[in-house]
Amino acid sequence: MDMSSEVVKTGTSTIGITFDGGVVVGADHRATMGHFIANKSVQKVFQISNSIALTTAGLVGHAQSLSRTLASELRLYELKRDSPMTVKGAATLTANILVGRPHHVQLLIVGADKDGSSVYSIDAAGGSIPDVYCATGSGSPYMYGVLEDQYRDNMSREDALKVAAKALLASAQRDAASGNGMDLAVITLDDGFKLLTEEEKITLLSSL
Repeated sequence: MDMSSEVVKTGTSTIGITFDGGVVVGADHRATMGHFIANKSVQKVFQISNSIALTTAGLVGHAQSLSRTLASELRLYELKRDSPMTVKGAATLTANILVGRPHHVQLLIVGADKDGSSVYSIDAAGGSIPDVYCATGSGSPYMYGVLEDQYRDNMSREDALKVAAKALLASAQRDAASGNGMDLAVITLDDGFKLLTEEEKITLLSSL
């Protein structure tokens, strides 16, 4: 995630993985300005409803603005209809926003609803592509190496967390624009969005 308004690039690592009953979502903490590490604790995973999250790669200001807009729109939808927006609906809404007002971002919309768990990749021009897993940002080639090797259909929550953590560690080792730790969260329809605590992350990483 680039903090410069002049240099636009998706220097970041974010990931979404479906598992049996939910989704694991994660991202690194580093923000860059060209070759300079501008911040080591940037938030790139945003909860935008009880069971839907957004990950961002790109300009920090655009990402933060978009996360606020989406959270407001999803809350308004739920108040009007007395029912939460689906993950597909949130992905479509995000894509439509980007078509009308392009942002220098690459996004994931991930979550769980009555139809199951979903990961959508959203590009800066408003393209929306569903998949069982996805990685974005400059660290994505290294993460896909892990995902292609270790992802399995109907994985358990624990296995999905391990694969996500391994993928983010791989990107941090090889991608200069990624690193400085990670955020990981689990989303299920019953429990909603649950961000792992520092203690939980330490335990997870020590088990790899």
